[in-house]
Amino acid sequence: MDSLRQEKVQKFEEFVDKRLKPDLLHAITQRADLRRNIENLQKNSVTSLRTMVNLGSEVYLQAEVPDTQHIFVDIGFGFHVEFTWSEALNFIGKREEKIARQIEEYTQLIASIKAQIKLVCIIHSVFFNRLTSYPLCFL
Repeated sequence: MDSLRQEKVQKFEEFVDKRLKPDLLHAITQRADLRRNIENLQKNSVTSLRTMVNLGSEVYLQAEVPDTQHIFVDIGFGFHVEFTWSEALNFIGKREEKIARQIEEYTQLIASIKAQIKLVCIIHSVFFNRLTSYPLCFL
Protein backbone atom coordinates (compact mmCIF):
# COMPACT_ATOMS: atom_id res chain seq x y z
CA MET A 1 0.00 0.00 0.00
CA ASP A 2 2.88 2.39 0.79
CA SER A 3 4.40 1.89 -2.64
CA LEU A 4 1.02 2.62 -4.21
CA ARG A 5 0.75 5.89 -2.29
CA GLN A 6 4.34 6.81 -3.06
CA GLU A 7 3.66 6.17 -6.73
CA LYS A 8 0.58 8.39 -6.52
CA VAL A 9 2.59 11.17 -4.86
CA GLN A 10 5.26 10.86 -7.52
CA LYS A 11 2.65 11.15 -10.28
CA PHE A 12 1.18 14.27 -8.69
CA GLU A 13 4.64 15.80 -8.30
CA GLU A 14 5.45 15.03 -11.93
CA PHE A 15 2.11 16.54 -12.99
CA VAL A 16 2.84 19.73 -11.07
CA ASP A 17 6.47 19.96 -12.24
CA LYS A 18 6.07 18.85 -15.85
CA ARG A 19 2.62 20.16 -16.69
CA LEU A 20 1.31 22.88 -14.39
CA LYS A 21 4.51 24.85 -13.78
CA PRO A 22 5.46 25.04 -17.49
CA ASP A 23 1.84 25.93 -18.30
CA LEU A 24 2.00 28.70 -15.72
CA LEU A 25 5.26 30.06 -17.12
CA HIS A 26 3.89 29.93 -20.68
CA ALA A 27 0.64 31.62 -19.66
CA ILE A 28 2.47 34.31 -17.70
CA THR A 29 4.78 34.97 -20.66
CA GLN A 30 1.87 35.21 -23.09
CA ARG A 31 -0.16 37.38 -20.75
CA ALA A 32 2.84 39.64 -20.09
CA ASP A 33 3.32 40.07 -23.85
CA LEU A 34 -0.38 40.84 -24.29
CA ARG A 35 -0.33 43.28 -21.36
CA ARG A 36 2.76 45.03 -22.77
CA ASN A 37 1.17 45.27 -26.23
CA ILE A 38 -2.06 46.71 -24.83
CA GLU A 39 -0.14 49.23 -22.72
CA ASN A 40 1.90 50.26 -25.79
CA LEU A 41 -1.30 50.73 -27.80
CA GLN A 42 -2.75 52.89 -25.03
CA LYS A 43 0.45 54.88 -24.46
CA ASN A 44 0.94 55.62 -28.16
CA SER A 45 -2.78 56.23 -28.80
CA VAL A 46 -2.76 53.77 -31.69
CA THR A 47 -6.13 53.64 -33.45
CA SER A 48 -5.18 51.34 -36.34
CA LEU A 49 -2.26 49.12 -37.25
CA ARG A 50 -0.85 46.67 -39.75
CA THR A 51 0.34 43.30 -38.52
CA MET A 52 1.09 39.73 -39.52
CA VAL A 53 -1.44 37.08 -38.49
CA ASN A 54 -0.48 33.42 -38.07
CA LEU A 55 -2.99 31.32 -40.02
CA GLY A 56 -1.51 28.10 -38.67
CA SER A 57 1.51 25.96 -39.53
CA GLU A 58 3.59 29.15 -39.40
CA VAL A 59 1.79 30.59 -42.44
CA TYR A 60 1.36 34.35 -41.99
CA LEU A 61 -0.89 36.86 -43.68
CA GLN A 62 -0.60 40.62 -43.56
CA ALA A 63 -3.63 42.19 -41.92
CA GLU A 64 -4.86 45.68 -41.22
CA VAL A 65 -6.69 46.44 -38.00
CA PRO A 66 -8.83 49.54 -38.54
CA ASP A 67 -9.93 49.86 -34.87
CA THR A 68 -7.64 48.78 -32.06
CA GLN A 69 -10.06 49.70 -29.27
CA HIS A 70 -11.36 46.12 -29.24
CA ILE A 71 -9.10 43.07 -29.37
CA PHE A 72 -9.70 39.33 -29.54
CA VAL A 73 -8.08 37.28 -26.78
CA ASP A 74 -7.58 33.51 -26.90
CA ILE A 75 -9.32 32.20 -23.76
CA GLY A 76 -8.50 28.55 -24.43
CA PHE A 77 -9.98 25.59 -26.28
CA GLY A 78 -9.79 27.54 -29.54
CA PHE A 79 -12.21 30.24 -28.37
CA HIS A 80 -11.51 33.95 -28.74
CA VAL A 81 -13.40 36.72 -26.96
CA GLU A 82 -13.63 40.34 -28.00
CA PHE A 83 -12.46 42.62 -25.19
CA THR A 84 -11.78 46.27 -24.71
CA TRP A 85 -8.26 47.02 -23.52
CA SER A 86 -9.30 47.30 -19.88
CA GLU A 87 -11.39 44.11 -20.06
CA ALA A 88 -8.42 42.25 -21.54
CA LEU A 89 -6.10 43.46 -18.78
CA ASN A 90 -8.67 42.37 -16.18
CA PHE A 91 -8.96 38.94 -17.83
CA ILE A 92 -5.18 38.52 -17.86
CA GLY A 93 -4.97 39.03 -14.11
CA LYS A 94 -7.82 36.61 -13.38
CA ARG A 95 -6.35 33.92 -15.63
CA GLU A 96 -2.94 34.14 -13.97
CA GLU A 97 -4.58 33.90 -10.53
CA LYS A 98 -6.53 30.80 -11.59
CA ILE A 99 -3.45 28.97 -12.84
CA ALA A 100 -1.45 29.88 -9.72
CA ARG A 101 -4.36 28.67 -7.54
CA GLN A 102 -4.42 25.32 -9.37
CA ILE A 103 -0.71 24.83 -8.74
CA GLU A 104 -1.19 25.66 -5.05
CA GLU A 105 -4.07 23.15 -4.77
CA TYR A 106 -1.98 20.35 -6.28
CA THR A 107 0.99 21.24 -4.08
CA GLN A 108 -1.21 21.03 -0.97
CA LEU A 109 -2.63 17.70 -2.15
CA ILE A 110 0.88 16.31 -2.57
CA ALA A 111 1.85 17.50 0.92
CA SER A 112 -1.28 15.87 2.38
CA ILE A 113 -0.57 12.55 0.70
CA LYS A 114 3.06 12.64 1.89
CA ALA A 115 1.86 13.29 5.45
CA GLN A 116 -0.52 10.33 5.23
CA ILE A 117 2.28 8.08 4.02
CA LYS A 118 4.50 9.15 6.92
CA LEU A 119 1.68 8.52 9.39
CA VAL A 120 1.06 5.03 7.99
CA CYS A 121 4.79 4.29 8.22
CA ILE A 122 4.93 5.42 11.85
CA ILE A 123 1.88 3.36 12.79
CA HIS A 124 3.28 0.37 10.93
CA SER A 125 6.64 0.70 12.70
CA VAL A 126 5.09 1.06 16.14
CA PHE A 127 2.56 -1.71 15.58
CA PHE A 128 5.17 -4.20 14.44
CA ASN A 129 7.78 -2.83 16.86
CA ARG A 130 10.24 -2.23 14.03
CA LEU A 131 11.63 1.15 14.90
CA THR A 132 14.64 0.51 12.68
CA SER A 133 12.43 0.68 9.57
CA TYR A 134 10.87 3.99 10.66
CA PRO A 135 13.49 6.32 9.10
CA LEU A 136 13.47 4.36 5.84
CA CYS A 137 9.81 5.07 5.38
CA PHE A 138 10.12 8.82 4.93
CA LEU A 139 10.03 10.29 1.45
